Amino acid sequence: MKDTQNRVLAVSSITPIVGNNTTEGTGTGVDLAGCEGAQLIAQIGASGDTLSGSVYLTVGWQESDVEGSGYADIAAADLTGGDDGVVIDDAAEDAVVVQRGYIGSKRYVRAYIAFTGTHTNGTPISALVVKHYLR
Repeated sequence: MKDTQNRVLAVSSITPIVGNNTTEGTGTGVDLAGCEGAQLIAQIGASGDTLSGSVYLTVGWQESDVEGSGYADIAAADLTGGDDGVVIDDAAEDAVVVQRGYIGSKRYVRAYIAFTGTHTNGTPISALVVKHYLR
């Protein structure tokens, strides 16, 4: 095994919360300065609501050149491991970890988990950005 303690750094984008229609699923921006790669990780718990084609979550990632504004969805070409916008619309799909590698050029990234339909009881959510190859 190799030591990774000094080569990676996990930073929270969404602290663990129960997300629903009234809580925020927009993460805080994570500064990628000083690293050469990033892994985007969202954890979705078991939903307290009945998920369907009209009640669902969408897990996505956004990027920006500046910390506080200008965020836009990350293009598929800048993600590894799958596309952006993972839809969770069935109980068989929740309680999952969604992760993507980021190979884009923007300085800031953040998680974005959108709730569509009526989410009364909510779903536990959180998100991390793991910065790799620290300089």
